[in-house]
Amino acid sequence: MMRHSYLLVYLWLLAVPCMAQTYVLDTLQSKYPFVNWKANTIKMAEDSPAFKKLFCKLDTIARGGKEKVHVFHIGGSHIQADIYSNRLRSYLQTMSSTSKGQRGFIYPYSMAKTNNPGNYRVAFDGEWSGYRCSVRKDSVAWGLAGVTAIFKDSLANVKIKVNGNNYHEDMYDFNKIRIFYDNWTTDYKVSLKQDSIVTNMVENKKAHFIEYTLANSVEEIEFCVEKIADTTNAEFLMMGIELMNDNEGVQYTSIGVNGGSFSYYNRCRYFDEQLLLYKPDLFIISIGTNDAYHPDFKPEAYKRYYTDMIKLIQKANPDCAVLLTVPNDSYYKRKIPNPRTREAQKIIYEVAQEQKMAVWDFYEIMGGFNSSQSWYTHKLMPRDRIHFTVMGYRIKADLLLQALANSWEKEMQLEPNAILNQIINE
Repeated sequence: MMRHSYLLVYLWLLAVPCMAQTYVLDTLQSKYPFVNWKANTIKMAEDSPAFKKLFCKLDTIARGGKEKVHVFHIGGSHIQADIYSNRLRSYLQTMSSTSKGQRGFIYPYSMAKTNNPGNYRVAFDGEWSGYRCSVRKDSVAWGLAGVTAIFKDSLANVKIKVNGNNYHEDMYDFNKIRIFYDNWTTDYKVSLKQDSIVTNMVENKKAHFIEYTLANSVEEIEFCVEKIADTTNAEFLMMGIELMNDNEGVQYTSIGVNGGSFSYYNRCRYFDEQLLLYKPDLFIISIGTNDAYHPDFKPEAYKRYYTDMIKLIQKANPDCAVLLTVPNDSYYKRKIPNPRTREAQKIIYEVAQEQKMAVWDFYEIMGGFNSSQSWYTHKLMPRDRIHFTVMGYRIKADLLLQALANSWEKEMQLEPNAILNQIINE
């Protein structure tokens, strides 16, 4: 029997889909005086040609025009859980009648025995083993997701339902699906259960996916993984899924792996090839909490990784706006506030200036060094003082939305809060 497997890291994650998407910042500033509300800005965006182009495209969509904007957001466990990133996704995709883009790239995390976002569903049978690029002992081929699930048996069925517990019902459908896997071997074949609705099939050997075009749009699909060669050590590597349609508007791709850092993403053999399939307009880099967590943090290597990531993004799209986000204040082993985040903060500003990109300094916004203790005391962070509670993530998402909207308004010479009010009241 096909089974659902949702392994959640924190019990409080269960509550997030049940909450309505109500903008929270207007009612909280007096309640949380330790937050540096005035620091909530996108710094240096006004000096970046890439951000000027981004805001022009977003403005076209907000006005009901037709345009495509693809947002990428990469990070660690904050992004794998897809709580605050999904909140931002929902805001941007519902700000006008033309803003809802496709769901795009996802990973079936539950197949890899790790926590799956609640906003899409994964059901499967068969025995799968999970491997993350952030686990040093793991060694396997990874792609864009940084997670791979391996199947070694004869037959498995997988069902993907694009709409789960979300802020809005029936947000997505799709008429094309890509399945990323190890198609450099011929041990297994992939086939759709509803093969009668397939109108075209193509295979990409460089980025390692098979793509099916469907005769009509659907909200869920089931496919089969079947062993066809009796070879020694045969295995099937699931590297990701993409759900596509013909919509313009905003597409928001989140890429996260628990424990993810630059050095770990650098282990992903097919990351570059798969990223280059896309042309991102805004790339939000939220990598750094895990890099700066341990005492052996190497600032020079961190800067080199950051710069290399930006160069890869610009290879995909030379006009992409890159937003460097400073990691949140956190505790080391739940015992002491981590002083190394300040080092990461300094490097991020250096990289942004050198690459003419922008910074969202969430470390400063939180209140700086040891501010996570105040967030924990006020139930905005759990005991680890690394992650956030549901309300903490809601605040984080709304802060980033506010900062982006305000920067956009200034660039387009709009009335203050004109865009923000449109988005939160839509």
